[in-house]
Amino acid sequence: MENLNFLEELNTLTANEDVLSVSRDVNELRSKLEDYILEEERKIQVAQIAAEESNESTDASIESKQVEIVQLKEQFYEVYNVFKDKRKTAVEDKKAFEAKNLAEKNALIKRLKEVISTEENIGSAFSALNEIQDKWKEVGDIPRDKRNDIQGEYSRLLEDFFYNINIYKELKNHDFHRNFQLKTALIAELKKINQLDSIREAENQLKKLQNDWEDIGPVPNEEWENIKETYWTEVRSVYNKINRFYDDRRAEQQGNIAAKTELVIATKALIAEKDKNDSPKAWEDMSKDVLEIQAKWKTIGFGPKKENEQIWKEFRAVCDEFFSAKKEFFNSIHEEYDGLAKKKKALIEKALELKDSTDWQDSANKLKQLQQQWKQIGHAGVKHEQKLWKEFRTACDTFFNNRQAHFDAKDAQYEGNLKLKEELIAEINAYKIAGEKKQALSDLKEFANKFNAIGMVPMKAKDEVYKSFKSALDKHYGALKMEGAEKEAILFEAKIDALKASPSSNRSFSDLKADLRKEIDALNKEIIQLENNLGFFANSKGADALKKDVERKVENAKAKISEIRAKIKLIPNE
Repeated sequence: MENLNFLEELNTLTANEDVLSVSRDVNELRSKLEDYILEEERKIQVAQIAAEESNESTDASIESKQVEIVQLKEQFYEVYNVFKDKRKTAVEDKKAFEAKNLAEKNALIKRLKEVISTEENIGSAFSALNEIQDKWKEVGDIPRDKRNDIQGEYSRLLEDFFYNINIYKELKNHDFHRNFQLKTALIAELKKINQLDSIREAENQLKKLQNDWEDIGPVPNEEWENIKETYWTEVRSVYNKINRFYDDRRAEQQGNIAAKTELVIATKALIAEKDKNDSPKAWEDMSKDVLEIQAKWKTIGFGPKKENEQIWKEFRAVCDEFFSAKKEFFNSIHEEYDGLAKKKKALIEKALELKDSTDWQDSANKLKQLQQQWKQIGHAGVKHEQKLWKEFRTACDTFFNNRQAHFDAKDAQYEGNLKLKEELIAEINAYKIAGEKKQALSDLKEFANKFNAIGMVPMKAKDEVYKSFKSALDKHYGALKMEGAEKEAILFEAKIDALKASPSSNRSFSDLKADLRKEIDALNKEIIQLENNLGFFANSKGADALKKDVERKVENAKAKISEIRAKIKLIPNE
């Protein structure tokens, strides 16, 4: 009965001659059909899976239902596609009709401008105006987004016409007063439009009242500005209501698309984890989550037609992907587990080859990669997983325990170096600058050489001891009286000496070189800009002074580049 309802309702709707008025209802009906078919297909899938699990043959009613769904869909879309073509033609006809009307109104506006600017005979001018107004009212709808501007331009020109034509001498007192009353009454009618619930009715009444406003004619000059402002305030108020309606509807539809997009993202995120499902229960639990998302989908309204169709196709494809994967899992679960177990045995063989290695860095990286691959393979089933994991874990633990013991022994050897460095740091902290600056600089450099010569310290202490060493040296360098280039050069050399003692000296030197080269690039760009600017100076006394200033800046930048390149040469391995 429900199948018949879909077709009957579609036939009833598509029989309407005004295809645009029923377009939304037809689209809603189509979505309901798609939801209905999706639900029926899901029921069929569940029934088929249940039959397969119980080794029963597929129920004939299921096959009959499948045929019924296919026939329903074919019959529905046979009618729907005809309607879709009719609607497309209607939309195109409406756009063409409105475009033609817009062209006609623009032509009338152009004609009115000509009358205002060239016609000197009052009788001829009014004759032309009446002809224009009659034709204006005969012209049908124009595009909504152009309506307010066109009407505003037309109103402005009529204002110009009535205030430029000197016909008020005989009609002024009586006609202006009468026009004022009519326009006041019209404004009252405009205010009522905002109380209407139907936006379409509001648009129609607004268009009629605006045409009536233009027909009424001028009012007394002293009343014009006030009544005109009141009129346009009410017109804008109605347009704001109309625009808010369409904006709200667009916002609601976009909100629906956003909500559906979130469900697509959530579904994708959910089924992206499907490869981790290693049991029928896991697949059934995920199926419940997918069905809950599908239920939420049905509660969300429509979006813009094109986007709505696109997001529906994407959502359906995601769901189909999940249910296809689920079916495939149940068909090949045992074969898949055996294949995963084979892959993990290959990883175990590689781990056993590495477990006794003493190439601590390379072998550790390889074992970590094997561990990552192990996770990516997934669960190999209850029959295999625990036994395989125990073998793999034992091989990995053997290597990492040996490596830890090796580095613990190394740390014990480095304890002596740590004590020597701590004693040297204490000596540096106790050092007093008493002699000449040159002697002090020599002493500080000697401290740095001694520190670097001592050798490595335990891993856990390397960062702290380096920070203490650098802090002690920086304190003494800061106490020396140095200025300008001398200070910059000495502090840079001190920085190089300190970085040599850093646990990450190679990276620190690389970063320092990169920073200095960036400075050179920036200075080169500055020089190019300055040299380009030289070409704009004219030959004059004032320009010569500016030119010399720019040339001085260029020389300073080049000198700075030379200094930076000298610094780069001081960096080790440059």
